[in-house]
Amino acid sequence: MAKKKARRSKAVRPKWHAVPLKGSFMVMSIIGFLITAYLIDDVTYKTTFMIVFIAMFIASMVSMTKAPTSE
Repeated sequence: MAKKKARRSKAVRPKWHAVPLKGSFMVMSIIGFLITAYLIDDVTYKTTFMIVFIAMFIASMVSMTKAPTSE
């Protein structure tokens, strides 16, 4: 007789976890964006820094909505 192998069900985990970020991260992204928009004259640097600060802001928004809360 052939023995049947018992299958163990694995817990399904998401591929990535949102990490809770500090509030200062969002503040720095907003301040950095505003300073970049008003003070930097070179178009290349201005565009690059604005993209970086927008990415930081989006990351903080995702962190606010998707990260688990600690209680």
